[in-house]
Parts: sequence; structure tokens; C-alpha cells
Amino acid sequence: MAFQQGLSGLNAASKALDVISNNVSNGSTIGYKTSAAQFGDVFAAALNGAAAGVQIGIGTALNQVSQQFTQGNITPTDNPLDIAINGDGFFIVQSPDASVTAYSRNGQFDVDAKGFVVNATGYKLMGFLPGGGSTTASPIQLSASNSSLTGAPAPTTTMSIGTNLDSRDVTPAITPFDYTNTKTYNSSTATTAYDSLGNPHAVTMYFVRSATAPALAGATTRWDVYKSIDNGVPSAVANKMEFNSAGTLVGTSAVGTFTIPASFAVATGATTPLAFPISLVGSTQYGSTFNVTSQTQDGFAPGTLSGITVSKDGVIQGRYSNGQTTDIATVALATFASPNGLLSIGSNFWAESAESGAAQLGAPGIGKRGLLQAGAVEESNVDLTAELVSMITQQRNYQANAQSIKTEDQVMQTLVNLR
Repeated sequence: MAFQQGLSGLNAASKALDVISNNVSNGSTIGYKTSAAQFGDVFAAALNGAAAGVQIGIGTALNQVSQQFTQGNITPTDNPLDIAINGDGFFIVQSPDASVTAYSRNGQFDVDAKGFVVNATGYKLMGFLPGGGSTTASPIQLSASNSSLTGAPAPTTTMSIGTNLDSRDVTPAITPFDYTNTKTYNSSTATTAYDSLGNPHAVTMYFVRSATAPALAGATTRWDVYKSIDNGVPSAVANKMEFNSAGTLVGTSAVGTFTIPASFAVATGATTPLAFPISLVGSTQYGSTFNVTSQTQDGFAPGTLSGITVSKDGVIQGRYSNGQTTDIATVALATFASPNGLLSIGSNFWAESAESGAAQLGAPGIGKRGLLQAGAVEESNVDLTAELVSMITQQRNYQANAQSIKTEDQVMQTLVNLR
């Protein structure tokens, strides 16, 4: 009788339509992976000695619903914490009470009131502390407000200034040097330095062409350099810069180096003196107007966290109002030997199972794990055109199986009507 086969066909078509409808409904769900119903034929248990080739099947049954973990399109967004995975891997997220660990391809994240990086359901993104991207490291809940991100200041420990001193300048007619009188020096420049508390200080350098003969071999011209801090009285003893006839810096003072020392007393409560070397490498003496060609120093003021960025290799970096950046953590990704063995638990989450194998953790770009793209999300990989065509096919299958049941019913009715 064809009732059983037709009924199984109706059930199969109905389940296939359920899967297709679920795909269509999630066509705009970020990170969703399309599913496909896989069916198998069913045969009755064969009797001993049954001849091969004369078995008649008794219908079809659903073997499994397989998800297709193919790459979805990546679309830019306006949220810098939206993250798309370009390649294999899953984000690791943890419930607020840390009782549930799940895996997702949905990279829509934000920062909650406590500074944790979370998704729309409140699950917290997991990652490694800086330098902890090893698969042996234990991931932690990522937070943008831990104690290592206070934006602490750093004192200046080195400074570099490159200048061109005008070779056409002559020794000032008025002596001795007086920083309050511009006629006693040729040029000056100021650079900001920071003490241990992050207080800024203006370090001013005054350049005076000297009438004294240079002391270094090959030098033809000497310049005296005076230094002061915060417009105070400069040091009484000048450092020296000596140049050769080609305008190249031969050395400073009388030791042939290219660095002069700086040491200033500060009254801000910070470490005093504020001391650091000033490199004058690259300074020249050409026949052109005085000019500062380069100016750097390594100190900075305290700052507050002003933004977060994510690199392609998963490094979450904090940006501060003082222009500094700090590596907060590295996003952790998980891969599985058999992703189709993962259990779908809703909200775009999967859970580990015996069929999927244990999660293999690591940083993006390592092993099979893909790279990340910040400010973007991975769209659903549902092909709506293909799904609609499949829907028509399953509708025809359903109608055909219903017709086989109707035909069998007519045959049965014919038998019942025999006299």
C-alpha cells in the first residue's frame, strides 16, 4: 500500500518547507548560517533469503538538518566594535553569570555600563590578555575599564631636536647672553616635556653664535646653547654645537657627541629634577633661515579612554585623549573539527557537543582561524533566490505525495466496491 510512502513524503516535504521557511525568515540575521534538510530512503527489514533487486521502499525519513558554514558577505557599519570574521572560526561569548559558554558568528558588539564588550543578549566577548593568544591560554571576559587602562602619564626620558642654524648669522653685538633680550641671541625654539605626574613644561633652547674658536677637530664654527624650563632663567653654563665647513654637525660640547644633557628642578610634586638627554642629530648650519626640522619627545600627559579599535589580527586597542594607544586584549576565536556537530541553541549561538569535538582556541589568523574586519558584520549566507525555488519544489513534492495517497485511496475504494 502506498499510504505509508505517501505519508512519509508529506512529512518530508513539510519538514523541508520548515527548514526553508526558517532560512528565509533569517535572511537578514547577522551571522546566520543556512540549513539544508537531508533525507534518506527507508526499507523494511528484509527476510532471510530475500532476493536483491526486488525490495520496495516504504518511504523517506529526515536524516539530519545540516548547516552550511560558508562565508557570508561582509558589510561595513558605523560601529567600530562590530566585528566580522573573514574565514573560519567562531566568537566565544559567555553569559553574564559565566555559567554558559557559547559560540557565534554574529559580531555585533558594544560596551556595557561596566565596560565589558557584550552583544545584544548581554553575553560577554571572550579574549586573551595582551601577549596571551596561545591556544594554551584561558580566555577571559573582555573589559575596556580594567586597571591597566587608566591612561597614566609618562615622564620625558629623551628628546630629539633637529634645527638649521643660519650660517649667515653673526655673533650678537650685545653680550653677555640675556634670555630677556632678543639681541643677545640669534634663535630660539621651545618643546613641551612632561614630568612624572604628566604636567607639561616648556623647554626653551637659545642658540648664540660664538666668537670662540671650536674645540673639535674639523669644526669651523661654534654655537652656544642655553636651556630653560617654563620661561625661567636658563642654565648659566652653555652647551656647545660645532659645525664643519659643509654645515654638518661635528659634535656637541668638547666630547664629540651629538647629545646635550638637560636637568631641571620642578615644583609640581613630581620627581625632581626632570632630567633627560637632548639629541641634536640632524642639525645643520646652512645659509638659510633658522628652522626646526624635527622635534620629538617620549613623555605624555594623563588621558582618558576615548575610543576602541580592533585590528585584523584581533587586537583590541584603546585610544586615549592624550594621543596614546594601549593594547587591551586579543579577541579569541574557536574552531571545531566538525562544525556541523555544533548544537544550535538560538540567538545565533551554538554549543559544543561530542559530535563537534572540543573547541580549539586561539588568536585570529593563526591556524584555520580567519582574520577580523572591524566596523563590519557578516551577513546571513542565505540565498533567497535558491530558497524560493526550493520552496516551489517542495510544494510540488507535497502535492505529488498527496496525490499518491489520493490514488491509493481510489484503488482501495475500487477493491471495496467489488461484489
